[in-house]
Amino acid sequence: MNGRRASFLGRAAALALIVSLAWTPPAQAAVYWGSTGSQVRQVQQKLKQWGYYDGTVDGVFGQETYDAVIRFQKKNGLTADGVAGSATLAAMGISSKKAVAASSSASSSYSSDVELLARLIHGEARGEPYVGMVAVGAVVLNRVKSSNFPNTLAGVIYQSGAFDAVTDGQINLTPNEQSRRAARDALNGWDPTGGCLYYYNPSTATSSWIWSREVRLTIGRHSFAV
Repeated sequence: MNGRRASFLGRAAALALIVSLAWTPPAQAAVYWGSTGSQVRQVQQKLKQWGYYDGTVDGVFGQETYDAVIRFQKKNGLTADGVAGSATLAAMGISSKKAVAASSSASSSYSSDVELLARLIHGEARGEPYVGMVAVGAVVLNRVKSSNFPNTLAGVIYQSGAFDAVTDGQINLTPNEQSRRAARDALNGWDPTGGCLYYYNPSTATSSWIWSREVRLTIGRHSFAV
């Protein structure tokens, strides 16, 4: 090899190295419990192709998709949180330039949901066992999914007379990190109640109607019912 060619190849290699160090992959939109759309369908298709997912590729991120994402994450040494964020999507080979704007929007929406649910949990269940705090958040989310309640998080939380913390203003207290963590766990799919729509403290409940509900379990001071 002559010196001119070696010099050219050396410069080319150096340039390639500089480009590779400067380049970063495009941002990706996280998808999680409750997400819908093409990004979710991509996730489902990949998971189905690899045998992690047996459900319908419908673009709706629910229990089956959540469980499949967890299995994929555990198998591939990723944080098993059930959220298909940038690391999980990259491991699946999913990348989309269109996801950049969606990522910011999804992240903002998720953060707002975490904060609102954390304030409700803090007002209703601070001082309860951690699993009981998550359970309160899960009840709220179960109501969102039920046709008998409003279909948005804010609609359920602020439904007239639904929660004491809203009535007495405790929802306006600043939640602590434990309440925020419980909110994230609930939003990411953890439901310790198994689908309950109601909870109450038997020591303080005054509604005769609530006593007519079927209690499924008790966590701390709260009974959880359907």
